[in-house]
Amino acid sequence: MTDFQTVYNRKNTHSFKWDHVQTVFNTDDILPMWVADMDFKAPKEVNDALKERAEHGIYGYTVINEAIRESVVNWVNYKHNWDIKNEWLSFSPGVITSLHIAIQTFTEENDKILLQTPVYTPFFNIIRNGKREVIENSLLYNGEKYEIDFHDFEEKLRQGVKAFILCSPHNPVGRVWTEHELLEMARLCLKYNVLILADEIHADLVFNDYNHIPIASLSDEIGKQTITFMSPTKTFNLAGLQASFIVTSDSKKRMLIDQELAQQGSSMLNTMGIIALEAAYNHGANWLKELMKVIEDNKKIVKSTLEKETNGVLKVIDSEATYLLWIDCHKLQLDDKSLQKFMIEEAKVGLNPGSAYGKDGEQFMRINIACPKETLEEGINRIVHAVNQLQKSDV
Repeated sequence: MTDFQTVYNRKNTHSFKWDHVQTVFNTDDILPMWVADMDFKAPKEVNDALKERAEHGIYGYTVINEAIRESVVNWVNYKHNWDIKNEWLSFSPGVITSLHIAIQTFTEENDKILLQTPVYTPFFNIIRNGKREVIENSLLYNGEKYEIDFHDFEEKLRQGVKAFILCSPHNPVGRVWTEHELLEMARLCLKYNVLILADEIHADLVFNDYNHIPIASLSDEIGKQTITFMSPTKTFNLAGLQASFIVTSDSKKRMLIDQELAQQGSSMLNTMGIIALEAAYNHGANWLKELMKVIEDNKKIVKSTLEKETNGVLKVIDSEATYLLWIDCHKLQLDDKSLQKFMIEEAKVGLNPGSAYGKDGEQFMRINIACPKETLEEGINRIVHAVNQLQKSDV
């Protein structure tokens, strides 16, 4: 059994999550539950492999051989029943790097790129920094979950959209798209010749009763219209080691991606990232099963405690995947800036403000629940106490 309950001190480890709170929140007197990495150690097999490699002591340029490619192929088949080929793979330091490469390769300045909002903040940045135009297809929130507005989706594609960034599973709202939803999005993208850029970095972190389907796996035609981005970094808490891969079945698209990666100097992974990737995919399956039990238990604690102890003032969207929960704070009746200030100054927790994910995220907050139960309960109790104090002051 893996120990997921020990509280490790991550301060003074150059941790963005723990050591950067003063810069992000303008105070260090908070409990950080924001940026998407876990407060758990990586699988023992990964750490053992890294130690063994470190003992060698030489860190020259490191190649990705067939054994490493095979570990990726086997993992994707094992987890997602998707039979990819070794030659479909390209590698880069991260999914955002890869998305940037794809946008630079397959779109031009001023081209329109579609997002389903609220959605992961860096998507907006890589589009706008590349002088492309963000087109938003707002997800429909019915008070319980989010669904796709397919009428609006098609209307936006009609406007001349060149590429669509699909977040699957979706961050921050936690949806696992159904086969029907994926097929309909793919059908429309094929109809309007829109390239699908599928960010599937959270694909392995799906709860029981749900099943992640890589959109490119649905048919050969859809596969050739899609570039898929995956990584072990979210799954096994390896973000600082920077290792990701791209799956492209269309040989012409793959050649262009590889050319752009080489031109921008992003086609080689660091030595430790390669070691961690291979060890995680070859030996991390049991660790992941244990992790998902912990995350699912944490989700239940957060949902039941926040909703019950605040008398329904806060509502937690019942996530289908990821270790990130989306909290509806509308009943607090605070504008977006006041809500952010309240969580920092009154609750003393560091969460991601919903507005960072687009206008559709205003009056929501995102919380990271990948932490020991002790840490989780401390953070949730802080939020409950602050909300109840606010309610009392309004009486």
